[in-house]
Amino acid sequence: MTSTVTTGDAGIHKLIKAVDEAASAEGLLQAVQALAAAQSLAAIPTLIDVLRYNNPGAAVAAVDGLILIGEPAVQPILQQLDGYNYGARAWAIRALAGIGDPRGLELLIAAAETDFALSVRRAAAKGLGNLQWFKMPVERVAEEQWRVFNTLLLVCQDPEWVVRYAGVVGLEGLAKAAPASAPAWFGKIQEQLREMAAADEVLAVRARALWASQNLSA
Repeated sequence: MTSTVTTGDAGIHKLIKAVDEAASAEGLLQAVQALAAAQSLAAIPTLIDVLRYNNPGAAVAAVDGLILIGEPAVQPILQQLDGYNYGARAWAIRALAGIGDPRGLELLIAAAETDFALSVRRAAAKGLGNLQWFKMPVERVAEEQWRVFNTLLLVCQDPEWVVRYAGVVGLEGLAKAAPASAPAWFGKIQEQLREMAAADEVLAVRARALWASQNLSA
C-alpha cells in the first residue's frame, strides 16, 4: 500500500504556488523537490505539469515525486499523457516504470519496443521487470507475462548496449515474479541470459546477464 506524508492544505498550496511562480531554473528545481518531498496527492497535477517544462532537473524531481506517491499517480499520468510533447511523454514513461503499476503495461511495452530514444527504451524495459503483478486480475497474468517476456526478448536484441542491459534486468525481474509452477518462458529466460553472458559484445552486458542467471539458479 502506498503511504503519503500528511501535509496541511495551506502547506501544499504554498509549495504548489512556489512551483508556479519560480523565476529561475534553479528556483524551479528547488520548488519541485520540496513539493515532491511532501508526497501529497494534491501535488500530482502540478508534478505532471512539470514534466512538460524544458527543465530536465525539475522533471527528474517530478518523476521521483510521482514514484514516491505511487499508485494514486498512475491514472492521472495516463489521463494527462501529452501525445504532442515527446519530452513529457518520455518523463511520464519513466514515472510509470518506477511505480510498476500494471495499468502502465501497454505504454511500457510500446515504449520498450518502438521508442526512438534509448533512454526511454531502457526505462521501459526496466519497468517491465518491475511490474506489480498482484495488482492485475489473476486470470490475465499468464497472458500478460508472456507478452512482457516476448517484448524483453526483443529488447535484448537492441543495438544500444544500455538498452540490452536493461532488458537483462527486466528479464530477471520477470523471472522472479514467475509463479511456482514455472511457466515455459522461465526456462527460456535462463537460455537467453546464458546466451548473452557468453556472446554479447559488451562486457557490462555479459557480466549482468551472468549475474542474473546465477541469481535465478540460486
